[in-house]
Amino acid sequence: MQQLSQLVDSVSINDLLYIALTMLVLALGIFVQAAAGFAGGMLVIPMLLMMGYGVPEASAALMVATVPQNLVGAHSLRASIDIRTLIWPGIGRVIFFPLGLYVLSHLLIHYNSNHIRQIVGAFVLGMTVFSIGFRPKPKENLHPVWAWIAFPASGFLQGVVGMGGPAMVIWVTAHDWSAKRMRAFLFGMYSISLIPVIGLLALQYDILLPSLIAIATLPLLILATRLGLRVGNRLGRQRLRQVTLLLLLVTGVSGILAPWLRP
Repeated sequence: MQQLSQLVDSVSINDLLYIALTMLVLALGIFVQAAAGFAGGMLVIPMLLMMGYGVPEASAALMVATVPQNLVGAHSLRASIDIRTLIWPGIGRVIFFPLGLYVLSHLLIHYNSNHIRQIVGAFVLGMTVFSIGFRPKPKENLHPVWAWIAFPASGFLQGVVGMGGPAMVIWVTAHDWSAKRMRAFLFGMYSISLIPVIGLLALQYDILLPSLIAIATLPLLILATRLGLRVGNRLGRQRLRQVTLLLLLVTGVSGILAPWLRP
C-alpha cells in the first residue's frame, strides 16, 4: 500500500502522457487480436520496448491486459473445451517459463535495451515470415512429440521475449479443428496459465506499475475488443491478416534496426 501511495505522489504530467500512450498501445494490441485473431502480443511487446519498457514489464502489462478477453472467451466457449487436453500442455508451458526468465535475466545483464529490442525484433520478423509460409496439411491428431516441443517452447519464449503465443498457435493450426475448437483451446490455455505466469514474473521483477496501468486500461480494452470483432467481421479476416502481417514485418525490422533508429 505504501509503495502504491509513493507511485501516485510521484506522477508528473509526462508520466501521465506516458501512461496514456501505454494504454493506447495495449488497446491497439487487443483490437488487432480481436479483429485478426492473432498477433496482439507481437505488436504490443516491441512497441512497449520502443517506449522504454523492459521485457518483464511489457510482458506483465500484456498478460494483465489479456485476462478479461481470455476468461470471457474461455467461458463463452466452455462447451468446446476439454479440460483434460489442457492439463499437460499447461504444465509444460508453466514449467519452462522460469527457464525463459533465467535466460532473460542473463540477457538483461549482458546486453543493453537496443540489443534486447534487436532480439525481440528478430523473433517477431522470424515468426511473421514463418506464418506467411506456414501451410501445414491439417490433421485431427498430431504425434505427441510436437506437443512436447510446442508448449515448453511457448513457456520458454514467454519468459525470454514475452511472447509465447506463436508456438501454441502454430500447433493448433496444424490440427483439422473447427475455428471454435481452436479458439476454445487457446482461450483455455491462456486462462489456466496466466495467473501462475504472472505470479512467477512478480517474484523476480517489479511489475506493479505496468500491471496497474493494464488494469486501469480494462474499460478501453473491452471497447477495443468489441470494435475489433466488428471490424474483423466486416472487412474479413484474410484482408486483416495481410495488413497485420505487413505491420508485423515493419515492427520486426524496426526492432532489428533499433541501434540506428534510437542511439
